[in-house]
Amino acid sequence: MKSIYSLLVCIVVLGVFHSVQSARVPFFNKGGAPLSNYQIGTGIYDVTGPTAEEGMMGYAMPQQIAHGLHLRLWARAFVFIDTLGTRFVFVSMDLCMTFQGVKIEVVQRLQSLYGNLYTQDNVMLSGTHTHSGPGGFSWYALYDITTLGFNEQNFEAVVNGIVQAITRAHNSVSKGGQILLNKDWLDNSNINRSPTSYLYNPPAERAQYLWDVDKNITVLRLEDETGTPLGSITWFAVHCTSMNNTNELISSDHKGYAAILMERYKNGNNTLPGQGPFVAAFGQSNEGDVSPNTAGPHCPDGTPCEAADSTCNGKTEGCIASGPGKNMFESTKIIGTNQFLKTVSLFEDTQNAINLQGPIKYIHAWVNMTNLSVSANFTTTGKPGTTCPPAFGYSFAAGTTDGPGAFDFYQGDNKTSNPFWNFISTFIAKPTPQQIACQAPKPILLDVGLTKPIPWVPDVVPIQIATIGQLVLIAVPGEFTTMAGRRLRNTVKQALLANGFPSQPDPIPIIVGLANTYSSYIATYEEYQVQRYEAASTMYGPHTLSGYQQEYTRIAVALAKGLTVPPGPPPRNLSDQQFNFMPPMLADVHPLGKPYGSVIENPKASYNVGDVVSVVFQGANPRNNLMTGSTFLTVERFNLSSNTWSVVLTDANWETRMYWERVEVAESHITITWEITSDISPGTYRIRHFGYSKNNPLFDETTPYEGATGKFTVN
Repeated sequence: MKSIYSLLVCIVVLGVFHSVQSARVPFFNKGGAPLSNYQIGTGIYDVTGPTAEEGMMGYAMPQQIAHGLHLRLWARAFVFIDTLGTRFVFVSMDLCMTFQGVKIEVVQRLQSLYGNLYTQDNVMLSGTHTHSGPGGFSWYALYDITTLGFNEQNFEAVVNGIVQAITRAHNSVSKGGQILLNKDWLDNSNINRSPTSYLYNPPAERAQYLWDVDKNITVLRLEDETGTPLGSITWFAVHCTSMNNTNELISSDHKGYAAILMERYKNGNNTLPGQGPFVAAFGQSNEGDVSPNTAGPHCPDGTPCEAADSTCNGKTEGCIASGPGKNMFESTKIIGTNQFLKTVSLFEDTQNAINLQGPIKYIHAWVNMTNLSVSANFTTTGKPGTTCPPAFGYSFAAGTTDGPGAFDFYQGDNKTSNPFWNFISTFIAKPTPQQIACQAPKPILLDVGLTKPIPWVPDVVPIQIATIGQLVLIAVPGEFTTMAGRRLRNTVKQALLANGFPSQPDPIPIIVGLANTYSSYIATYEEYQVQRYEAASTMYGPHTLSGYQQEYTRIAVALAKGLTVPPGPPPRNLSDQQFNFMPPMLADVHPLGKPYGSVIENPKASYNVGDVVSVVFQGANPRNNLMTGSTFLTVERFNLSSNTWSVVLTDANWETRMYWERVEVAESHITITWEITSDISPGTYRIRHFGYSKNNPLFDETTPYEGATGKFTVN
């Protein structure tokens, strides 16, 4: 039986084929062979970190700690080589963001393998911005505080997974190929979570756009020299916050789910996640003020929140956005499916696609954003300006409608009338008069740029542009709001065209979000005056966006003219200055007579489609082994003809979940659930669990174990 998503795909694809009228561009040479403009390689690898006891990255809530796994996290890598041999690597990771230390370490390991083939200049790393992945993999203190510091285990899982994905892409490069680009609008999948802030942008500028978010979706179809699809890359701007801040299961959120659907669509329904030659990435863009919670924010009684400050009766805690589903899992599925179905439609519509043609170019520079002089040509005020040492405002602590904060902070607060928090903030670093004036009208809560001996956030950030033919990828080290991203796209495009970049075909600029490092948010100058969350988190001050427009113009001009730029000041290497206060995993224990892998709760004798199977195993702490490239569980079907069991699902499938529970001091229970969907064949099944136990607190050695339930029937 086909699953519901397969039926939806068929409907979409048939609609596309019937609607195609004529081709815009030739995709074949006279002999019938596909055009071969590029060599392409694809690769995917597991980057799932600790699934237990590690704080999650995104909502910055200390109490949001991992207690299991819903979807594994993946790095998806793409190597592109033009006819001159110039190569470029794009990697989309199911991570909240890319951190500077990760990029530095990835490039160092690539160079140990391939020499100078891969560098800071031609490697672009971008996070999908899931808020349900483990944290603790930044070298900068602010982003590790709520996870009790730096987690070497997670950092290694991330770095190794990215390197392995790139290695697989490197080793799978085709003899030739082509890249087809298609774009459209995607409705019912994103809203602006700071609409009152957006309205402060000039009316004439807002009139150029239909919506207060970018609904444009761009899809690349990657083919080899025979026309066989190798992969796809989709960019659509929307926060990965369908899974809310009450979630305690590691998850790649809606973009990860969309990728799983697309890869299954091309690799076959029986292909497990992470396997199969076709690799599909759903990348992030200028999502700074963009939410997937399309039902919007409401108070607990169902009434709308106060629009200006997102409060309910003066408190932020109750103003929460949700939807479109009844719960966060259903919302994740809906938003992911929307992106997937539109991607399929554009992917299959080759007749109306644009064939990328032209060389690959790239350029990269480091910029010190703490004291950058910004020309009057770029500032909104028309006067020279400067960026500031990084600082966060009061509204930073208020959070957003996707995940509110606490302690009576609220969005849009630009007053410094809270003596208690003014006093607390001085313990981190006391703002100087110069800093207060530079950051105005932001009331400074955390002066993270003036901390000693090193700042808590990056002072030097990377800027990067890569072009593949007429496609222009603008890698940004943070979260640009909708209008900030639009301004940067326009700025880069104009700079390229004014300096010799081909105008035909028309350049297609894409903001590649959360790329290469993370420096929080980038709001427009006008939005900054309102000091909602995104503006309070624009840490380099009111001229942050203008500074980026200036610096991206500088490298865009050089790229268009074929020139180089000075590399800029190198970033800090803080690998030897990390802290960690998480208690170590000392040892596991199990009750007498119930060894690891024992079944505590067996399944029922039989189930029907739509039922949820739930079983419990005597287990050990999942921190002992991440099961990288493997699985904590399998759902297996018995093959009567061969008298063998075959794996149907793993812990990377949407239908399964693993919950970890600590019992007493060091005992662990592992609950595994399986939602039986309509595409599952009737038959005899069992569920298995795999893990590692740590038996001696004095040594790091672990011992593998496994267990299996009894048989049960699916009708």
